[in-house]
Amino acid sequence: MASVTSLTAHVHQRLADALNAALPAAAAGADTDVDPLLRRSDRADFQANGILALAKKTKANPRELASAVVERVVTGDVIKGIEVSGPGFLNITMTDKAIIENLAQRAEDPVARLGVPYAENPGTTVIDYAQPNVAKEMHVGHLRSAVIGDALVQILEFVGETVVRRHHIGDWGTQFGMLIQYLIEHPHELDHKDSEVSGEEAMSNLNRLYKASRTLFDSDEEFKTRARRRVVDLQAGDPETLALWQKFVDESKIYFFSVFDKLDMEIKDPDIVGESGYNDMLDETCRLLEESGVAVRSEGALCVFFDDIKGPDGNPVPLIVKKSDGGYGYAATDLSAIRDRVFNLKASTLLYVVDARQSLHFRMVFETARRAGWLNGDTKAVQLAFGTVLGKDGKPFKTREGETVRLVDLLDEAIDRATAVVREKDTQGQLSEEEIAERGAQVGIGAVKYADLSTSASRDYKFDLDQMVSLNGDTSVYLQYAYARIQSILRKAGSTEPAAHPELELADAERALGLHIDRFAETLAEAAAEYAPHKLTAYLYQLASLYTSFYDKCPVLKAETPAQVENRLFLCDVTARTLHQGMALLGIRTPERL
Repeated sequence: MASVTSLTAHVHQRLADALNAALPAAAAGADTDVDPLLRRSDRADFQANGILALAKKTKANPRELASAVVERVVTGDVIKGIEVSGPGFLNITMTDKAIIENLAQRAEDPVARLGVPYAENPGTTVIDYAQPNVAKEMHVGHLRSAVIGDALVQILEFVGETVVRRHHIGDWGTQFGMLIQYLIEHPHELDHKDSEVSGEEAMSNLNRLYKASRTLFDSDEEFKTRARRRVVDLQAGDPETLALWQKFVDESKIYFFSVFDKLDMEIKDPDIVGESGYNDMLDETCRLLEESGVAVRSEGALCVFFDDIKGPDGNPVPLIVKKSDGGYGYAATDLSAIRDRVFNLKASTLLYVVDARQSLHFRMVFETARRAGWLNGDTKAVQLAFGTVLGKDGKPFKTREGETVRLVDLLDEAIDRATAVVREKDTQGQLSEEEIAERGAQVGIGAVKYADLSTSASRDYKFDLDQMVSLNGDTSVYLQYAYARIQSILRKAGSTEPAAHPELELADAERALGLHIDRFAETLAEAAAEYAPHKLTAYLYQLASLYTSFYDKCPVLKAETPAQVENRLFLCDVTARTLHQGMALLGIRTPERL
């Protein structure tokens, strides 16, 4: 099925046609390509503000031009009425028939896209997100990268972009010399004896081994020497050393996958390409940068300098690609990843969902790649820099002991709180304990994700579980209960099926709901283009709010006529489908019963 033209697009075209017909002949040579600037209004279904700018360009009287446009706008089928307001605004009212027919077209979409069009010129986006470190516990700081990145994957794929996921895990470095050497001298520390281990057990194994090896490293000079030699062996590709390194990676993946599973997030093994994945490219990356003059030697190190980036002393701050001791910096790995993503994966966009505190690093890396010619007019790199998760006190989220909060602890607490809410709401005992636990997980994880995504990524936000699992206000629980309420109504309708009746006159609450549903495609296009999931959460919250108003003011099953019952059931159904699809794009479940 072809995409459905939105009511906004219909009105835009009618106004454009009328503007072209209304412009005086003297303005024929002027630049008249002015957007009507349509927006929703309290005074009408739409208000167009673009006449003022166009009148200024053509030296016309804005109110007279607006009146001329009104005379030429085709009305009756889509536009019910249009009038001039103030100095030259246009207030536009849609027909009830157009609203229902538009929704009916969306509801008939056989591929469940609700008539949402694909992007006209889709490309390939590589998204770098959810970057945990091998042999280290995931903490609250990993939450935002994972949640924001996963939502953007879903949104971009839905609008037609080809998306390549990349999880750039920290799986390389000097710390592995210590771990590997300890494992060589204590060879059974990671043996599972053919039994499966949980994520928590895997992390416990790694924590125990890390603490023991660190203690030995700090207290035994001979072990420290052996550990440092082991780093050299690792970097040289010694088979035994690499095999033991792989054991740490595999153990860590057991843990990673358990955390992502708890987050209700799909992470596939081929998408995990850590720092080690670019080892074979590092030397060539450095050679290319030096031969092209982009990087220069400074005190034995290979560096890139920037005139506009200076330190506190006023001297330029370099990007160190290769250290004076021959070791590679993070920049070498990140630049090699760019080369791989541009030339091998054929990416048109590189999107990095990374903490704002790394903004300077990525600014220098991207500029270096541009100077080298790896980023150009065909490929862009964007850092979606996200803010910090704060506690209720507005300070960085820590435990009482001042330690970083473990991500699994945070998620478990959210699930426990949500489960208590679900149990409390199940006053008639309709849910089994198994169903309560399942709903509790869906509500709890949804609450955490929604709180994160409903805030602009660049801003910090407060982690307040009491607010997150509240049934009131801008929370995922409010949206999930709206969806469950609709499903309850549809079940109670029995054999009465939802059906669109364009001939019916709509109440104000019905009109407001229908017009907002029509904006779903536009909202998704904005969220995708601006990498802004918070625009989708704002849309969905308003949708749930408008549905609540509709529910309060417009009886559904007790409507006055059978046709009105069917039409209101239809509005319920298309609202539920929009909520379900929108929440799914955010990675949030919508239970049928709550």
